[in-house]
Amino acid sequence: MDRRETVELFRERLSEVIAQSGHSRSAFAGLAGLDRSTLSQLLSDANDRLPRAETIAAIAARAEVSVDWLLGLSQEAQSAGLLAESLEISAGAASPADERLRRWQAEALGYKIRYVPTTIPDLLKTETVIAYEFQEQGQDIHDTQRGQAEERLAYSRRPETDIEACASFQAVEEFARGQGVWRDLAIEERKLQLSWMMSLVDELYPTFRWFLFDGLHRYSAPYTIFGPKRAAIYMGNMYFVFNATEHIRVLTRHFDDLIRAAVVQPPDVLPFLEGLLREIDG
Repeated sequence: MDRRETVELFRERLSEVIAQSGHSRSAFAGLAGLDRSTLSQLLSDANDRLPRAETIAAIAARAEVSVDWLLGLSQEAQSAGLLAESLEISAGAASPADERLRRWQAEALGYKIRYVPTTIPDLLKTETVIAYEFQEQGQDIHDTQRGQAEERLAYSRRPETDIEACASFQAVEEFARGQGVWRDLAIEERKLQLSWMMSLVDELYPTFRWFLFDGLHRYSAPYTIFGPKRAAIYMGNMYFVFNATEHIRVLTRHFDDLIRAAVVQPPDVLPFLEGLLREIDG
């Protein structure tokens, strides 16, 4: 953002915290240790300058929000201490984590969602594959994951959605050939999964676009970028959540690098899957 945009956003967020405080402008100024005239100047459309650092800090402290949020450098209003509590989310606590993921997805409606799956994209998975992946986690987790996959698929079918996924083509080959973690999944189930993926890839394009990169040349941990709102990196049993604008931009650039390195573009994913199905059907 340039200076003018930063000043405008600061003015909007200052007005927001005053309104939420329940105090008049005069009362809020007094509580924050500001002159009423200073506060009026900050809220004026004619103002084109940010206040001094100590003034911003005083407003943030009184409103219990972060300085970064006031300046548009973060999408989360919490102060640093409160924000730290949301940096880790246990995936084992299925209900709280899943509810939060649903909320993030809903908040990102209309924005592009970028997604690096752990294996294959959840919204493309059959119920049998979900059951196979979560067979050691219990029925509750299985049901939750199945519901989440169904919700993602329903979400991707909405006309206003824009979803990009990236994975290595080797990961998809390993699935098709029953290698690695998939070695105990029956070939018939893998064939059904490939057929289901082919159907959805064809149906959902271009709302959903799947890019496949070469895992020998690129690597990525699983993560999701929910538009400009936040990004969540999956760590196996927890999520690390980033709300700062700059952190989201860094992960977005990483995702863009994966797309640029993709050796199988979205229109070519369907024939790629067809080739794998023919290979194992052989």
